[in-house]
Amino acid sequence: MSPLPASARARLALGAAAIALIAGVAGYGLGHLGRSPSPAAPAPGAGRKILYWYDPMVPAQHFDKPGKSPFMDMQLVPRYADEGPGEAGVQIDPARLQSLGVRYATAARATFAEDLTAPGVLEFNQRDLAVIQARAAGFVQRVYARAPGDVVRAGAPIADLLVPSWGGAQSEYLAVRRTGDPALEAAARQRLRLLGMPQALIEAVARSGRTRTVVTITTPIGGAIQTLDVRQGMTVNMGQTLAQVSGLGSVWLTSAVPEAQAGRLRTGAPARVELAAFPGQIFKGRVSAILPAAQAESRTLQVRIELPNPDGRLRPGMYGTAHLGGTARPALVVPSEAVIRTGKRSLVMLAGDGGRFQPTEVQVGREDGDRTEILAGLSEGQKIVASGQFLIDSEASLAGIQARPLGAAGASVSAKAQPTLYETRGRVEALKGDEITFSHEPVPAIGWPAMTMTFKLDPPGLAKGLKVGDRAAFAFEQRPEGPVVRRISPAGAGQ
Repeated sequence: MSPLPASARARLALGAAAIALIAGVAGYGLGHLGRSPSPAAPAPGAGRKILYWYDPMVPAQHFDKPGKSPFMDMQLVPRYADEGPGEAGVQIDPARLQSLGVRYATAARATFAEDLTAPGVLEFNQRDLAVIQARAAGFVQRVYARAPGDVVRAGAPIADLLVPSWGGAQSEYLAVRRTGDPALEAAARQRLRLLGMPQALIEAVARSGRTRTVVTITTPIGGAIQTLDVRQGMTVNMGQTLAQVSGLGSVWLTSAVPEAQAGRLRTGAPARVELAAFPGQIFKGRVSAILPAAQAESRTLQVRIELPNPDGRLRPGMYGTAHLGGTARPALVVPSEAVIRTGKRSLVMLAGDGGRFQPTEVQVGREDGDRTEILAGLSEGQKIVASGQFLIDSEASLAGIQARPLGAAGASVSAKAQPTLYETRGRVEALKGDEITFSHEPVPAIGWPAMTMTFKLDPPGLAKGLKVGDRAAFAFEQRPEGPVVRRISPAGAGQ
């Protein structure tokens, strides 16, 4: 092939350059044609003050600058000033609240019975025990197929005992009886009784005129045979124990009560008992004894509850739960379902205005059915979430909202905060103007032990009608100048 002339090569180079230029211009135009022009986006949160940065998965940890979370593979999120403490709690849209099915309840003051629950086990009533002994030396002629654990009725035979020494005494009695001398006969009868003969046997000898040296040993009460130490052919001595029978007319439930609650117990108090063997049934009894010694290992007191057992259904060894009722007194209560128990503390979700909620730590006391006593953290009349609070608590956690601790200022997420009241009971020791002195019980909510101290009264006439020696339930608040009593409920004098 002959080489191209110079003019042809020049035209070819110019054509290739033109094609490359056209392709570059077309590519630039197509690239811009695929993107719609947009203005520059403003920086996130422009014009809003940032308090700190946080990881939504670990909201309690705060950072002073943006970046990647050290916990998760994600960017930190800013917390703005208008979302901070100035507006307590987390805000949720009303439409979302409706879809969550949120229900509300109000912390209210109500009569609350001092109900103490304690587990226990049924036992024999040791006050209803019969010991069957041989009244004279002799030989066992017959046994009646009894065994320990058998339930027998009163008068049931245990064994037939041959007593040879009784034969001579009975013969002398019959001889004296034939004389017709009443005084001698009475003396002879007394001798038979002193030898251990039962009255029924003496009467049988007198009627028949014949001696009887075989006596049937019977049980004086009905119940369960605990021990049986008699066998056919054995020799027994006077006073030897043959059997022991425990009555079943009543049984004991021995319950373990924590010693910290022992002060609420009293002998004779009514008790309600539930047994695992009879679900849904309540057995009524009373506290028959509070044992004097505490169990060192468990720090509990043993309480005996006596239960009637007319039909014998209650068997020793059954497991039960005792409910020991006490004096009813007023208390601040909320529905039990409203309390979130984390294992370390208890929370309620306080409801405020505009769909705003604040998790609040509370100190709970006793429970009575579906109600829980609140010792600290809430005030009467505050609105809380009774249903759906777990979902709201999750929202608060994701938003980094911390639960308000016990004793913290700002008792409510609504406009008007209310003081925290602490409740206890005590005896009036002194009254002077606007001051009252109580010997009061412990106040667990603030760690106070039982002691005697003076309180201010607000209003000053709050203690009207009380006198020294009266007992009362009262509620007080902590102020900078000292504790101030805000409410008193007299409980009667000298109690």
